[in-house]
Amino acid sequence: MGTALVVRSQIKNYAKINGKALNISNEFYEALNRKVQKIIEEACVRAIANNRTTLMGRDV
Repeated sequence: MGTALVVRSQIKNYAKINGKALNISNEFYEALNRKVQKIIEEACVRAIANNRTTLMGRDV
């Protein structure tokens, strides 16, 4: 999977509906990690385009 940017235990704690925990496949964690990586990459591009070296909430 490479570098993990998501914390599996926290995702598992959050993945509930009506108090019932859902099972989570490894595929889900991998897809979520790729999505987070993409969000970070896009935020970096926006920050640089705005002449900043600091990522801010507005870059997301």
